[in-house]
Amino acid sequence: MVGGVLTSLGLVFSAFARSLLHLYLGLGLLAGSGWALVFAPALGTLSRYFSRRRVLAVGLALTGNGASSLLLAPALQFLLDTFGWRGALLLLGAVTLHLTPCGALLRPLALSGDPLAPPRTPLAALGLGLFRRRAFSIFALGTALIGGGYFVPYVHLGPHALDQGVGGYGAALVVAVAAVGDASARLVSGWLADQGWVPLPRLLVVFGSLTGLGVLAVGLVPTAGTEEGWGAPLLAAAGAYGLSAGSYAPLVFGVLPGLVGIGGVVQATGLVMMLMSLGGLLGPPLSGFLRDKTGDFSTSFLVCSSFILSGSFIYMGLPRALPTCRPVSPPATPPPERGELLPVPQVSLLSAGGADSSRDSTC
Repeated sequence: MVGGVLTSLGLVFSAFARSLLHLYLGLGLLAGSGWALVFAPALGTLSRYFSRRRVLAVGLALTGNGASSLLLAPALQFLLDTFGWRGALLLLGAVTLHLTPCGALLRPLALSGDPLAPPRTPLAALGLGLFRRRAFSIFALGTALIGGGYFVPYVHLGPHALDQGVGGYGAALVVAVAAVGDASARLVSGWLADQGWVPLPRLLVVFGSLTGLGVLAVGLVPTAGTEEGWGAPLLAAAGAYGLSAGSYAPLVFGVLPGLVGIGGVVQATGLVMMLMSLGGLLGPPLSGFLRDKTGDFSTSFLVCSSFILSGSFIYMGLPRALPTCRPVSPPATPPPERGELLPVPQVSLLSAGGADSSRDSTC
């Protein structure tokens, strides 16, 4: 709820900006802080609501990103043409204020996996103790590297299409195809992950690698040649990237309860957002720098693809990311307080009267 107020104030403040510094403070600091306060608690709380269909629920929630790419682009252009950029920011501030009643509808749940006492130190409150867990540290490093290349197509796919000789409407179509693929793949990926056929870490490796290959394909497509062309190869590459990137997105947050337990999922969501944002601070500026040096975005997309593929390779160190030689029986459906990757106790009942008959064994 506080995040909705801050986001709205940031947009309204930016509508009265008289310099670029005012926009940095309004859109960057105020609105950015508000979005962070909205996103992490919303996804974290959502993960606590579901157990069997957790990843599908996250995928449904994240579908709004792809839908907004399609709906807001023409809506914002209409607002700019009708009210100017200041009026458009004021209206967006009013719209984002609705995040506050949305936050009021989130119902806190008390689960058996929650910590019994509130954190006593600032480090514990921030969840930095999660980095002491090997699996989460591997996941965090891989996610930070992927963040360095994941957001580049969202920023530079349209300009790249224009550089490739595609006309203005063709460039818009390229972005729209990627957005449609992204939104639809999030639902399919969430449904697939919840079936339990493939472990979540393994899906994370697969779709992370496919996302890197999709970015690579976008950077290697040939030029369209004329502005009248629609750039069919670039359209296909953008669609492949959208499908793979959309499949990866819900898995990043859906795997967290299994890595840290349901009690630490909100803190872990915030840390993952921070790491991806740090990567996002590097990726688009580096892409723009390489474009200025080389004259096109091909090198930019190749470098960003290497970031994503490197992060996917690091994911292979997660539990159950790689197939094992031993046949493993599928685990039972986890209760809400137990994640998919946490060890499930295996009880072995000994014969009655034995010396150790009251002791259970765990695997």
